[in-house]
Amino acid sequence: MQRKDKVEARQRRKRRIRKKVHGTPTKPRLTVFKSIRQIYAQLVDDTQQKVITGISTLNKEVKEGLKSGGNSDAAKKVGETIGKKAIGLGITEIVFDRNGFKYHGRIKALADGAREAGLKF
Repeated sequence: MQRKDKVEARQRRKRRIRKKVHGTPTKPRLTVFKSIRQIYAQLVDDTQQKVITGISTLNKEVKEGLKSGGNSDAAKKVGETIGKKAIGLGITEIVFDRNGFKYHGRIKALADGAREAGLKF
């Protein structure tokens, strides 16, 4: 029963966040999803409802040199990689959507990696 409560709490936080966070073509939304083994990040343009680009710990460029896809080191590498991809596409500013997850651990590591790559949010 505890797992169901945890998921429902995250869904409530997610709905509350999504009321306020909206991505545009010039300032897309960086949305994050984490599972136990992997972490995923996407840049989304909500006006056209399109994913601009995405990356995860399953991509070859990120996977190399990682012990696990489910730790903070992997999350930081995903953040750096998505940041470099965004800069390559001419995107420097984003809005961060933590997708209902608490802002600590892997989510914070991903955000820090994206900031180090040059994204502003």
